[in-house]
Amino acid sequence: MTNHDDGLPNDPEGISLMIHALIDGELDAAAALAVERRIAADPQLAAEHARIIALQGALSRLPRPHVSDVFQARIAALGATATPHPAQDVPTQDEAAGPQRGTLSPQPDQIGVGQLHGTSRRATETRPSQTRILPRARRFGSFDWRALAASIVISAVLASGATQWVMVDNTSDSFAAGVASGHRRSLLAASPIDIVSSDRHTVKPWLDARIGVSPPAPDLAQDGFALIGGRVEVISGRPVPALVYRHREHLITLVAEPQQGGTTTEPEDLSSSGFSLVQWSDGAFSYWAISDMERPELDDFVARFRKAAV
Repeated sequence: MTNHDDGLPNDPEGISLMIHALIDGELDAAAALAVERRIAADPQLAAEHARIIALQGALSRLPRPHVSDVFQARIAALGATATPHPAQDVPTQDEAAGPQRGTLSPQPDQIGVGQLHGTSRRATETRPSQTRILPRARRFGSFDWRALAASIVISAVLASGATQWVMVDNTSDSFAAGVASGHRRSLLAASPIDIVSSDRHTVKPWLDARIGVSPPAPDLAQDGFALIGGRVEVISGRPVPALVYRHREHLITLVAEPQQGGTTTEPEDLSSSGFSLVQWSDGAFSYWAISDMERPELDDFVARFRKAAV
């Protein structure tokens, strides 16, 4: 890995931890910007960032399983049975303290025969401390393995459900993560567009000449959403056209994924990780509009674009 003089780790493990911290919102502004610049300059880091975003989004939308009251009562009963046993053979306070102050100890010549025999017997018996069960052993012996088994079953059910959910929706989540990564990189780049023009008759031929396809590109400047150009995005190994609009100080990236025999779908909210993201389809293209502005404003853009693109 190339060494960088930005204060971040240069080893793969270290920079991977920084990417996780960026996604979790644990970095300050300076560190977050440095990590985002690394991601924008390194395709491998960008792919890892997109993978984590996709997995995080999949798990966050995973429906919570319904746990019945009967099952909760059984788990509570299992926990109630795991109570520690009382200590055994613990010496009393008087025994631990030994002879009381002011009490005379018997002299050797005053010890009787019975006392000698009693002393001999006590000497040959095992001391209480040698038969006492250690507290750690008592706690281990009182552990209820049924509680552990129940927790393992619950974890297995949740894990299998999450895995199935991610496998089913992996394709759309992966593309959404690619759209988010491309938009983030464009904000960090010197220019967010490859072709600078507000004229659709310039933007559309430019895209068509490079990837053989171009979506509708209406100029919505009168509605407050000005077309400023376009660029080519590479998502999931495929080049796709992207239009760029400006709304006050915000940029909107509109990725148009070509479809063959696709169906028409209504706008769907896929917002996450600080970005507003809306997806819909008109049968010819699957559109992905993403921006850092508020969701109602992006909904307004989507409605105006859909009306003008008909």
